[in-house]
Amino acid sequence: MCVKAVVFDLDGTLVSFNLDYRGLRAEVRGFLMNAGVPASVLSLKETIFEMLKKTEIFMKNSGKTAEAMQEIRRKVLAIAEKYELEAAKTTSLLPGAEETLKALRRTGLKIGLCTISGEKSANYVLERFNIAGFFDVVVPRDKVDYVKPSPGHLGLVLEALEAAPEETIVVGDSGIDMQSARELKAIAVGLPTGVSSMEQLMGHGADYVITSITDLPILIEKINKAQAEQ
Repeated sequence: MCVKAVVFDLDGTLVSFNLDYRGLRAEVRGFLMNAGVPASVLSLKETIFEMLKKTEIFMKNSGKTAEAMQEIRRKVLAIAEKYELEAAKTTSLLPGAEETLKALRRTGLKIGLCTISGEKSANYVLERFNIAGFFDVVVPRDKVDYVKPSPGHLGLVLEALEAAPEETIVVGDSGIDMQSARELKAIAVGLPTGVSSMEQLMGHGADYVITSITDLPILIEKINKAQAEQ
């Protein structure tokens, strides 16, 4: 089956990754500890979403209500949004990103965006660089209960695009993006321009690794040609 859709990550894939994630994790960890979560449960090596999962388990075991957990989640994501909007002001579009989006659009491919960033910061970045119009659908974290690699996040993008996983390429700079693609049996394409090295991307299941986003249209041509010859 030929490639009919491409789903991109945002930070580290289309724009530079400059989020102060250490500061973000430290502030979220401090907030959760003040909310009663034991320090031993939380690690600065984890993402804030992993911290939230552990917090949810702790609160359930402690007899706390779902409403209480929702309030904590809301406050944690508000902290994240503060850091994201600050990063969005100083981020830059990665070399070749706009040209690649234009090339893909000319071929008629459906294009989606699957990002763990909040809606405000994602929209700010897309509008700032005037690339919002390239995307048929954008699914930030606000639209799902659990972000990637939870299959529901990428799954919602594919559903909106009306694209089958095996006809979809997922492009990202992290192991999480590769896991997300593999989980749904989409084609995982790693781009070592953000948080993960080529080796890490391959270790998390990348089907292909490209060193520049401008290599993507060529890769799609090769995949389609190979499929046509089978």
